[in-house]
Amino acid sequence: MTYVITEPCIDVKDGACVDVCPVDCIVAEDADRQFYIDPARCVDCDLCATVCPVDAIFREEELPDEWVHFTAVNADYFTEREGEAS
Repeated sequence: MTYVITEPCIDVKDGACVDVCPVDCIVAEDADRQFYIDPARCVDCDLCATVCPVDAIFREEELPDEWVHFTAVNADYFTEREGEAS
């Protein structure tokens, strides 16, 4: 499984999660409204969730119902980036 960044991150982008991620799987462009976790690179270590000041990061299987769609939002971000790089 992976971790997922959800709605509370939108327009906050604190960055503490990026600083602690041991595999650099959390990214965002300056224009992006939130950070995203690459599900293919996430090692499920929990460090990002413990430092998030707005409690926006959840283990995929523990996502609140209203934010389940953020699993696809995070994954699609990386799929779209790969498509642009091709």
